[in-house]
Amino acid sequence: MESMKISCFLVILLIASIVTLEKADGAGECGRAPANSVAMRLAPCAMASQDPQAAVNGRCCQQVKIMGQNPSCLCAVLLSDTAKFAGVKPEVAITIPKRCNIADRPVGYKCGDYTLP
Repeated sequence: MESMKISCFLVILLIASIVTLEKADGAGECGRAPANSVAMRLAPCAMASQDPQAAVNGRCCQQVKIMGQNPSCLCAVLLSDTAKFAGVKPEVAITIPKRCNIADRPVGYKCGDYTLP
């Protein structure tokens, strides 16, 4: 009977470990997709992320609205190496949700050294 309890405990421990490992595998800010890959979705925002006076096009606003539902992902993307390589200015890029007039944007959310307006 004692060995049966130990076996059950070990099976439960094994299952818990597997579940934990699966969660850790996709535990990035943007789920299973790395922020550098997700950053490619913001290609329509290239000019708007470099120049605060540039018009923000509809495709950019659509992508930002989707990403804004997960503010930590949006921040990770805006601060990613891909964004830096593309010339994104984080202090300008974080203004895009407001410039798109996204009503439910994450106002006040901290993105590194920046705060979403």
